[in-house]
Amino acid sequence: MLNRIESITKFLENKIPFSPKVGIILGTGLGGLVEKINIEQTIPYDEIPDFPVSTVEGHKGKLILGKLSGVNVIAMQGRFHFYEGYTIQEVTMPVRVMKNLGIKQLIISNASGGVNPDYEVGDLMILNDHINLIPSPLVGPNLDVFGPRFPDMSDTYDKGMIETALSIGRSNGIRVFEGVYTAVTGPCLETPAEYKYLRIIGSDTVGMSTVPEVIVARHMQIPCFAISVITDLGVEGKIKKVSHEEIQQVAEVAEPKLTLIIEELINSIA
Repeated sequence: MLNRIESITKFLENKIPFSPKVGIILGTGLGGLVEKINIEQTIPYDEIPDFPVSTVEGHKGKLILGKLSGVNVIAMQGRFHFYEGYTIQEVTMPVRVMKNLGIKQLIISNASGGVNPDYEVGDLMILNDHINLIPSPLVGPNLDVFGPRFPDMSDTYDKGMIETALSIGRSNGIRVFEGVYTAVTGPCLETPAEYKYLRIIGSDTVGMSTVPEVIVARHMQIPCFAISVITDLGVEGKIKKVSHEEIQQVAEVAEPKLTLIIEELINSIA
């Protein structure tokens, strides 16, 4: 895996015109942020040797390089998931590559189901903690060049970025919460009993991504910020059948609010 990471890094170093400061991973239906980026280069995943490709609708599969709020960024317009059949190390490999390319912060968005009864469809939730129910990307031989065998996870999400993002949201009249995101393997959406269980163990939202990437980023001491769009509800009395297409549609409607917060957040750390 280390050789693969180094090979991809070298390929991209020969392609990109700068060293990115901020890495961004955009989730289902949330790729619109790229419209705010002053794009200098776009690289489809399938043109990067040994790089995974997106197989899920709503994930365009492009690496976007440019400036956002005057900051050099590298954005993944589409991510990878464990349920697609990739190993969990392949799912998180792009974060290792972005670290090698120079990122100092990582920002992640996702679409998630709300299990907190205070949440409504279209709300935003900033992650202040997580519960991981996906196999850890750190299982196997430790990559000592990146971080320790037993990384501490007691301070996973950057408190300064959380406070700044909450302030941005509230000053713009956006319903934004902070809470706990639980990562599950998918691709099935949860049963009513599973939603109930997730709430009992402390979840506010549930999704199929984000946490593996955050674990790898924190293994490398990269400060992380993550934000969810609530696209459906797993609350008793509010559960209804939902399709991936409907989840995409809700995420796309909420996307301008998320874009505003991320754009101003990056401006604050410039």
